[in-house]
Amino acid sequence: MALLTRRTLIAQGAAAALAAPALAQPRGGGWTYEQYTAAMHASDRRVAMSKATFEGVMRRREQALHIVETYLRGKFQEPDAHTLRAYAEVPREYYHYNYAGPFDFGHAAYEGNAHPWAIGYGSALSDYLGQMYMTQLARPLPGESALEIGTGSGYQISILSRVCAKARSIEIIEPLGRAVAKIFKPLGFDNITSRVGDGYFGWPEEKDGFDIIMVTCVAQHVPPPLLAQLKPGTGRLIIPVGQPFRREQVLYVYTKDKDGKIHSRRDVGVYFIPMTGRISQGR
Repeated sequence: MALLTRRTLIAQGAAAALAAPALAQPRGGGWTYEQYTAAMHASDRRVAMSKATFEGVMRRREQALHIVETYLRGKFQEPDAHTLRAYAEVPREYYHYNYAGPFDFGHAAYEGNAHPWAIGYGSALSDYLGQMYMTQLARPLPGESALEIGTGSGYQISILSRVCAKARSIEIIEPLGRAVAKIFKPLGFDNITSRVGDGYFGWPEEKDGFDIIMVTCVAQHVPPPLLAQLKPGTGRLIIPVGQPFRREQVLYVYTKDKDGKIHSRRDVGVYFIPMTGRISQGR
């Protein structure tokens, strides 16, 4: 199969997109340097990237879409159209920001050798290939609800929000969580709600539960409240489990069947920063 263009991806997902949240289409709608800087300022962040650098980043963005498509085909045989469309919709350069600096490093987006980036306060923006892998592993569908534990840069929940109807995210680091909460609306991502709190307890106010719960920090064990908040029949939890700062971490997929029974399977080895808060106190 030929590499998919953004136009092809949108055409493939057109019918499903009718049930999906409204897309801001920051790129497809003419994502310009002026729009980028306006969104950065609206979210109270500094801009250092020049227009010439921005244009170079946009050229790399097109190449990165092909890299992601090829990577997902290699991992899953067939890349998920919803996942690729979400990647094409979300301007990654907008999330390359160090909040402790503070300074932007959008110039480094879409690097050929994908790797994590520090964003301050001990948090990191995960590499884009790993994030897209986890997204396709979760298989988001239009109309679904998603919860992320560990907002970080806000990039992963933004990706999920381009497919799911409802997106929630929790960040335990207060200065980071408060700053990142400002970045979604300037892009028109109005179906995202984020807050500062301990992700161990999930989002219990969502009485119907979640179709997807994605944990983006390593947990020493699976928090029972997250399993409880999975929807019967559709719920899936993507979570790295292992010890902090050790390489023996494993990504697990938990699902809940229609009878409420939990099933699990081991996926791949990973390395994440640790989940903190209640989980560090033991079971």
